[in-house]
Amino acid sequence: MAIIQWFPGHMSKARRQVQENIKHVDFVTILVDARLPLSSQNPMLTKIVGDKPKLLILNKADLADPDRSREWRHYFEKQGIKTLTINSKNQATVKRVTEAAKDLMSAKIAKLRQRGIQKETLRTMIIGIPNAGKSTLMNRLAGKKIATVGNKPGVTKGQQWLKSNKDLEILDTPGILWPKFEDEVVGLKLALTGAIKDQLLPMDEVTIFGLTYFKEYYPERLKERFKGIGLSEEAPDLIVNLTKQLGFRDDYDRFYALFIKEVREGKLGRYTLDSVGDIIDGNN
Repeated sequence: MAIIQWFPGHMSKARRQVQENIKHVDFVTILVDARLPLSSQNPMLTKIVGDKPKLLILNKADLADPDRSREWRHYFEKQGIKTLTINSKNQATVKRVTEAAKDLMSAKIAKLRQRGIQKETLRTMIIGIPNAGKSTLMNRLAGKKIATVGNKPGVTKGQQWLKSNKDLEILDTPGILWPKFEDEVVGLKLALTGAIKDQLLPMDEVTIFGLTYFKEYYPERLKERFKGIGLSEEAPDLIVNLTKQLGFRDDYDRFYALFIKEVREGKLGRYTLDSVGDIIDGNN
């Protein structure tokens, strides 16, 4: 697979806005997909954030493998990064995010109090890649619908400040991808979870990747969903057999669409495509 390159104009503009506004916030909230704790972090934005205090939120935790989510949270905390695992649709999200923000900035707040300065409101900006759930989180924090929610990447285009409560003021930013994905596996992971537009990668490649991954790490999910499946076969052969089994004849595109949709919606169970072990192995 060739290197995927794309960088729409609105994303280039959003990157500049992040660079301009970062000096106006106390800390940065980095929102990632809990199914892709590492692959959904934009390295370009990480560079812009630099040493700014950061709160890392692993969203869509209800779709992610809970065991791997715990491993990732432990890993990031060991790196000195305040980490929160959430489902932004839950009512408790506002309280949990606010408390995490206060904990992150407690030292700064204490220093200001020593100088006689009462800082009641913390300012942050939420950054992340498309389809990580920023709009849902923003609406939850604001207590009303202020951002458009969609299941396609790139829905939110503008920037806006909003008051969550007396403790938190937030600057929203559009989902920003980096100019190109040199690691083809990262591209496939982003495609399988819906972070990039379906037109960017052939759906047969995404399906083969997904089937191969589930066959290795979550074989019981495939057996439960597709009764009588033989996991000894390679992904291309599985596609042929499953397409026929489902009554799609030789309409493989129909199977690709069904499989990817069910993976994204969690109908094949909770899963995580990034492993802490991959980082550890890579550093040895």
